Amino acid sequence: MTDRRALQGAQDHSAGCSEPPETLLLEAIHAAVAAGVDWIQIREKDLAGRASAELARLAVADARGTITRILVNGRLDVALVAGAEGVHLGESSLPAQAVADWRRSAGRPEFQIGVSCHSLKRAREAERSGADYIFFGPVFATPSKAAFGPPQGTELLREVCDSVGIPVLAIGGVTLENARSCIAAGSAGIAAIRLFQQGRHVAERIARLREINE
Repeated sequence: MTDRRALQGAQDHSAGCSEPPETLLLEAIHAAVAAGVDWIQIREKDLAGRASAELARLAVADARGTITRILVNGRLDVALVAGAEGVHLGESSLPAQAVADWRRSAGRPEFQIGVSCHSLKRAREAERSGADYIFFGPVFATPSKAAFGPPQGTELLREVCDSVGIPVLAIGGVTLENARSCIAAGSAGIAAIRLFQQGRHVAERIARLREINE
C-alpha cells in the first residue's frame, strides 16, 4: 500500500536534497515491482481524480510484464481509467455488491475486488457481496489504524480466516517479526505501508516474507 506523504516525511528527517513526494513514490513502486511484490495498492486518498489516475497509470506501466498487480483504493473510476487490475474498497467506498454487479455486466471476471474489514461480521458480508479477498485488521497496534479501535489480535484473525472462503490478508502493525504469526493463523498474506515502501533492501524483506509464507 502506498503513502507518498510518509515517504516525504521520512526524507525530510534525513540528509540530502528534497524530492517531490510523487517522485519518491514512483521510485518506491519501481523498487517493489523489481523485488517481485504481488500487489501494490495505490492509496493516495488526498489526490484529485486526474492526479490519482496518472499515478496509477504510471504504476500499471511499470508493472506491465511482471507478476505485480496494481489496484486502486476506493476509486473504481480511477482504476478503470488507469487500466489497473482491481479496486480496494473501504468503509466509505462503493458497496462491494455494486462493483461486483458492474463486473458481471461488463464481462470483467478478472477484475479484482478487495474489501477492508474490521470484524467477523463485515468479513462474511464482504464475501457474500462478491469480494475476491479481504484485508482484516488492525491485527497489531499501529498509529495509522488507531481510529478502527484496539488491535484485533491473531486469534480473531484465525477465526475470520476459518470463516470465509476467500483470501484474508492481515494488516495493521505487521512486521517481519510478527508476520509468521499471521500466516500461522491462516492469513494468505500480509499488507503494509512502511514494511514495503520505506527504507532500503525491500527485495530482502519480500524474500523473507515469501520464506515465511511457504
